[in-house]
Amino acid sequence: MKHIYIAIGLLLSLPFGLFAQQEKVKNQPYVDNKLFHLGFHVGLHAQDMILTHSGADTHGEVWFAEIPSYSPGFSVGVIGDLYMNPYFNLRFTPTINFGDKKFVFKEQESGEEFHTSVRSSYLTFPLAIKYSALRLNNFRPYLIGGIYGAFDLGRKRGNPILLKGTDFGLEFGLGCNVYLPFFRLCPELKFSFGLVDLLEKDRSDLQGQEIIKYPDALSKATSRMVTLTFNFE
Repeated sequence: MKHIYIAIGLLLSLPFGLFAQQEKVKNQPYVDNKLFHLGFHVGLHAQDMILTHSGADTHGEVWFAEIPSYSPGFSVGVIGDLYMNPYFNLRFTPTINFGDKKFVFKEQESGEEFHTSVRSSYLTFPLAIKYSALRLNNFRPYLIGGIYGAFDLGRKRGNPILLKGTDFGLEFGLGCNVYLPFFRLCPELKFSFGLVDLLEKDRSDLQGQEIIKYPDALSKATSRMVTLTFNFE
């Protein structure tokens, strides 16, 4: 996560450094006036969850769970951008995110631990509004925010933790357009917050198995994700 914080600092410092620049020749001076344009993006992300514990006592054991570390995942998608006015654009960015979440369960009294991971391939459909600041030379910082729907293409029953196949949430972020001679390169940092309880309560597939105590230890789980992408438009 240290690299993500460094990226945040760099993105936040961009606008201040830009105003110190002198006027230069602009690359693609009219590209922002296109009614509609396409692009693609690639990047890295880290999946996380907010876990609510049930405190259930199973055969004298009480288990708690956390996701103590983050595994980097890979994201790739396409960009559809609609010009609304000089400052606002409507963006639709279908994306697939490959990654996993590593759970650690710990028993309250004995300290015994159980490790498991949930691999997910989320196909997301974000719809967002992009607000861009004034352009200075070949740089233009922006803010972005909107909603998304997601579908998990990699669900497998039989795992100790099973998540629902659909999610919905909010996302916001910031970035900067860098105007190059033939295209725009846009580094973007985005935060996603799920609004749906993803924990699958019906675990008939685990009946009679000892691992049922692990999903029983949780009452709710909602998603979070941090994504650093590079847009090519």
